Amino acid sequence: MTQPPPTLARSSGVLLHPTSLPGPYGIGELGTSARNFIDWLADAGQKYWQVMPLGPTGYGDSPYQAFSAFAGNPYLIDLTTLRDEGLLHETDFAGTPVFSEIKVDFGLQYIWRNQMLERAYISFVGGSAEHLTPEFEAFKTEEASWLDDYALFTALKAAHGGLPWNAWQPAVRDRQPEALETARNDLNVSIERTKFIQFLFFRQWEALRAYARERGIEVIGDIPIFVAMDSSDAWANRDQFYFDDQGQPTVVAGVPPDYFSETGQLWGNPLYDWKAMQKDGFSWWIERFKGSMKLFDLIRIDHFRGFAASWEIPFPAETAMHGRWVPALGHEMFQAVRDALGVLPIIAEDLGVITPDVEKLRDDFSFPGMAVLQFAFGGGDFAVNDFLPHNLRENQVVYTGTHDNDTTRGWWVHAEEQEKHNFRVYTSSDPSETTFVPQLMRLAFESRAALAVVPLQDIFNLGSEDRMNLPGTTGDQNWTWRYREGNLRPDLAAGLRTLTEETGRLVSREADRRVQNS
Repeated sequence: MTQPPPTLARSSGVLLHPTSLPGPYGIGELGTSARNFIDWLADAGQKYWQVMPLGPTGYGDSPYQAFSAFAGNPYLIDLTTLRDEGLLHETDFAGTPVFSEIKVDFGLQYIWRNQMLERAYISFVGGSAEHLTPEFEAFKTEEASWLDDYALFTALKAAHGGLPWNAWQPAVRDRQPEALETARNDLNVSIERTKFIQFLFFRQWEALRAYARERGIEVIGDIPIFVAMDSSDAWANRDQFYFDDQGQPTVVAGVPPDYFSETGQLWGNPLYDWKAMQKDGFSWWIERFKGSMKLFDLIRIDHFRGFAASWEIPFPAETAMHGRWVPALGHEMFQAVRDALGVLPIIAEDLGVITPDVEKLRDDFSFPGMAVLQFAFGGGDFAVNDFLPHNLRENQVVYTGTHDNDTTRGWWVHAEEQEKHNFRVYTSSDPSETTFVPQLMRLAFESRAALAVVPLQDIFNLGSEDRMNLPGTTGDQNWTWRYREGNLRPDLAAGLRTLTEETGRLVSREADRRVQNS
């Protein structure tokens, strides 16, 4: 098969979720620490900062299970900026808890940070920062297509004690007009507060993006293919999914049994009714990509294969074993979105068992795929592994590992002896625990893949205790990792810049413009 030409300039970047940034209030924020990281990326000769989904998280704290596909995460709002703007005061910080520097406590964030944002809203209503009023009103108008439903959703969810929307009173569960109008009137304060908090998030994110552009840094975002069951998207667009009259899904998403799981993975997300979406011109997807393109320069789509076919599991089910593959209308959807929005800056997460129809969908739209070098050395006949550096395609993004992998150092420590043997044979080397990580990074950067991305943990050469997520598990270890300010050393930036220069990945502004205009 003839491979599509690369849609990216030869370049590199770093994967780090904003929650992992350092700072005084227990979680990364969109303020000084984020700008410091952007400065470091620029000093290191990088072009991209890759983040995970930025939506508001719920139970389990996964950025891939958000209450909205459009909203921003209030936890990321920089409180120092709010103080500088007069929305918070020194007295508001008097009872600030003692936070861990290396781990996010989401439970504590839920209580304390929401209290701080409540105080900021009260200050705004009381007349502080009046200069924000015109911006806020314009934001509400511009984002009304999703913001109105999301703000009402959060207010109703709070009024129902946090229950999922399909457990609410039937009139609001089913979105009966009179019931919704009554709720809007009764819950107006809560609704306006949510809208204001979203305004603060988007205002700060836009300012951070502008700063990144000044430093020559672009942002790779991430959107999960599916939405969460308990989300404003599912509640407000029931006709786009497979739900019964009670708001229960009739089928849910997952993946079938494979090498990693004998029973498969039961995700539980509602599945799209692709024919219903096609009838209205895929308007929901057009709006979703339009929103994402406001936030990001490139968009990684998680579980891209689901646009060719999804593993459909009857609801309810205890495992994913008894599902079936059901074709999707990904080609028709992407064509409709491209017709509406133009060229789509998409990276297709095409990992796992990928079939020819998935490859065709990816290549028909010239989307770059992904490769992970931690997957390159498994098996006896490893020479045919598609992820080996010499087998990579130019129109591809190569990673040492992703947020779902162990850190590269941790992977080497725990790798099967056959994998270590294969690596030694392939590279004619015998790396130590310390030297393996920079060696794998160099293999990624030397490959012909257009874009190479490395998690920050690998640049720091950290072990398994610093991994971001262990798929299929719950608990307070996932999504909580943070680095300390002092970890972001100038010598690491200098070393990464040297590697970037030596492998031809240092992008000039002029070269970048040529690729974007081609």
